[in-house]
Amino acid sequence: MKYMFNNLYELIAHQAKKRKNKVALLVENEKISYHDILEFSDKLAAYLSEKGVKEGDKVALFLRNSPEFIYSIFAVAKLGAILVPVNTFLKEEELTYILEDSGSCFLIGSSIHKKVINRSRAAELCKAILWEGEEVSESGKDLYFADVSGCNEQVTPVEKSLDDTAVLIYTSGTTGKPKGAMLTNKNILSNADSGRRTINVKPKDRAIVFLPMFHSFTFSIGVILPLYVGGSIVIIKSIQPFSNIFKQTLTKRVTIFFGIPDVYNALAKAKLPWYFMWFNSIRAFISGAAALQPKTLDAMAKRFKRATLLEGYGLSEASPAVCMNTFKKQKAGSVGTALYGYEMKVVDEEMNEVPRGGIGDIIVTGDNVMKGYLGRPEATAETIVNGWLLTGDVGYMDDEGFLFIVDRKKDLIISKGINVYPREIEEIIDAFEGVGVSAVIGINDEKSGEVPIVYIELEDDRDILDEVGLKKYMKEHLANYKVPKQIHVIKELPKNATGKILKRILKDNVQHESLD
Repeated sequence: MKYMFNNLYELIAHQAKKRKNKVALLVENEKISYHDILEFSDKLAAYLSEKGVKEGDKVALFLRNSPEFIYSIFAVAKLGAILVPVNTFLKEEELTYILEDSGSCFLIGSSIHKKVINRSRAAELCKAILWEGEEVSESGKDLYFADVSGCNEQVTPVEKSLDDTAVLIYTSGTTGKPKGAMLTNKNILSNADSGRRTINVKPKDRAIVFLPMFHSFTFSIGVILPLYVGGSIVIIKSIQPFSNIFKQTLTKRVTIFFGIPDVYNALAKAKLPWYFMWFNSIRAFISGAAALQPKTLDAMAKRFKRATLLEGYGLSEASPAVCMNTFKKQKAGSVGTALYGYEMKVVDEEMNEVPRGGIGDIIVTGDNVMKGYLGRPEATAETIVNGWLLTGDVGYMDDEGFLFIVDRKKDLIISKGINVYPREIEEIIDAFEGVGVSAVIGINDEKSGEVPIVYIELEDDRDILDEVGLKKYMKEHLANYKVPKQIHVIKELPKNATGKILKRILKDNVQHESLD
């Protein structure tokens, strides 16, 4: 692939020159042009430089969705430093771990997260903390965005190449401690360009961003992609109240809506006013993070006849987008075909490609594959083999190259020597009346080795589950060895920031219960 830019700063400098007065960001009642982004990013770069940030340094972000998040991306890029977006759902110990592991020397945080930041070791580990929002007086190292606008110094952009690390994204930690995936300028720009081609994003498009910007999906596809093409972003700082998202979608004439399964599950059932259904400008719903339920796909298609829901697949180590359904063709249950410039295979344990339709390990290659894990050469060598990224997911491809995810390899249950895929069981259970979402895990069993059990979160309007009916239903649709041996109804399944169910926590709970 050929690239217009060598780094992220060149991208915003180009757009500010080409589209100086065009509105790039819409935040509540404020409109921010491309020129405004560049001007403030330049001031922020100079300010950070004054405070000691230099080429190669790590700058951590613990920020809510805001223009300051976007200014930080380009200011850090201008200095040739490395951006470390941190999950703002984390607690102080987890934030401290990432600051230490990454070696971040500077933190940019939102004052709404001040409790977590101040309880962490940020003040000890970082030279200073730059706050977005109200003033916070705690550590003696506090700086404020209000002071940045007064900085009139200029710094020369550091010329970073496509292969230089631009962003350090920490994996969600669904298994063990999070690892820092080193994403290069090429990784991020290739994802933006491949996404542009598939979603056909144009400068006239407006994307709404209410998913957290720290997540790789939102970062690359929700933020960088619209700016890459010269489009506009409607920024939602908080998802509460949720009705505001629909209001902003309508009044700001949003054309591209980025969401996750939880959002589409809600949207498929929400009582939306007739004027929203009639006057909204949405042409594409984009879904990532986890698989959509068939009932959600059907409901969305019936409700939004003028828009197309495109389900895709990716992982942080792939910057993150790998494949997606297209406007020309979508297949229910599939996450689509490889994005432009990328290649996918389904292979066996010896890395030999399996016949189409055969289940195996999903591997990916292309300009989106990370440089590696920071400070973990062994983990990198296990994950990237001869240029191919081992995703850790199991699936199959059909004759047209459409990928179907079967499950996470680590979630596989082996019962009496037979492979049992939790997702297959979950799809059956999720279709049962009253079930909101389910999670199947394996537990040790003397006779079978492992057996499946299920945890169920009910739909919002339900208080009880017809367990007798569910057991009968499962026996009608599943082989006996696949039917969960236990059914646990819980108020809410543990999930990460993008709605992905954390089965590790469920497994830990089972282990603790067995020890008690």
